[in-house]
Amino acid sequence: MRGFGVGRFGIGLALALACAAGSARAEISDNVVRVGVLNDISGIFQDTNGMGSVEAARMAAEDFGGGGKGIKVEIVYADHQNKADVGSAIARKWLDVEGVDAIVDVPNSAVGLAINTVLRDSRMTFLASSTASSDLTGKACSPNTIQWVNDAWATGNTTAAAMMQRGGKDWYFVTVDYALGKGIEAEATNYIEKHGGKVLGSSKHPLGTSDFASFLLQAQNSKAKVIGLANAGGDTINAVKQAAEFGIQEGGQTMVAFLLFVNDVHGMGLKVAQGLQLLEAFYWDMNDDTRAFAKRFAARPGMNGKMPSGNQAGVYASTLAYLNAVAATGGDDAKVVVPQMKTFKGKDKLFGETTIRQDGRVIHPMYLFEVKKPEESKYPYDYYKLIATIPAEQAFRPLADGGCSLVK
Repeated sequence: MRGFGVGRFGIGLALALACAAGSARAEISDNVVRVGVLNDISGIFQDTNGMGSVEAARMAAEDFGGGGKGIKVEIVYADHQNKADVGSAIARKWLDVEGVDAIVDVPNSAVGLAINTVLRDSRMTFLASSTASSDLTGKACSPNTIQWVNDAWATGNTTAAAMMQRGGKDWYFVTVDYALGKGIEAEATNYIEKHGGKVLGSSKHPLGTSDFASFLLQAQNSKAKVIGLANAGGDTINAVKQAAEFGIQEGGQTMVAFLLFVNDVHGMGLKVAQGLQLLEAFYWDMNDDTRAFAKRFAARPGMNGKMPSGNQAGVYASTLAYLNAVAATGGDDAKVVVPQMKTFKGKDKLFGETTIRQDGRVIHPMYLFEVKKPEESKYPYDYYKLIATIPAEQAFRPLADGGCSLVK
């Protein structure tokens, strides 16, 4: 049995968590640690999350290797269908009947907030590696929740700041009409208006929209310098494709996608996506460590050479960190594991210099990218060029500003 943290990606955040072991304070329930991947397997987030997230969690379990203690790990998964009631029902069944110890992933902020409520003060840990609502570390913060990768504050404020520094003062938003989009637009608007910019308008669309013509025409007619797409997944892909048909970027307007992933760019192609600005926490081609992880991921069953998204990388990192905290404490109850996770400050191989704060927010650098032109891409998935690196302390909401009851 491999010792914990000895696998290729068991060093860094995961190893440090495990090395912080104290005396065992709890027991592992049912003698097995079950991690449930809860996401959108068949809908608009299936490429950025879906079965790729399940494989990422399985990779983490394999690299954990029993934590040096022969700890058994099972990975289960389910499709929340982007419905809060469905996600809540699955979480309750996992908690009350099936002995699941942690839930990971959960794209769709409405579902994530519902899960956060269900798990609060239970024995289960919520590893919100894809839930973007800033409320998870603000007014809805929970002692059971750790939030990874992006959130609406970082996405809205940091992206707006980077674009305004490049001359983008006037904005128009095309926003998905649920918690994620509204949160991003609100955060970005707040930053823009506080720093001398203007928001000239906003169009709201339902989740899973196929026809963006009317929304994009309003954005085009506004003459705004920047058109912000406050949506994700298939909605962003459809909006960008149709914007290309209208020649919006050729007309001098810049489009920025607040939540865009490499899988989305692959789906729409560089001819359509070229010139898009976006903020990411992870890119597979950043360095030797990210490339090594990505190549392993691409070779997994069913991945067919696909590179991992930031969300899928977040599933891997958060699952492995959780498992090593279980090994460190000897128990899988959130009351033991989450405080152990919050002791970490160091380097994670996929996300760089990392700290897990008392409000549950994992902070790390963020990156502003521009999508390459077709002729600039030299090999498959060579899609981004780095525009700016935003240090962790600037990329996320300050600890004292979220209104979280966990912050002393």
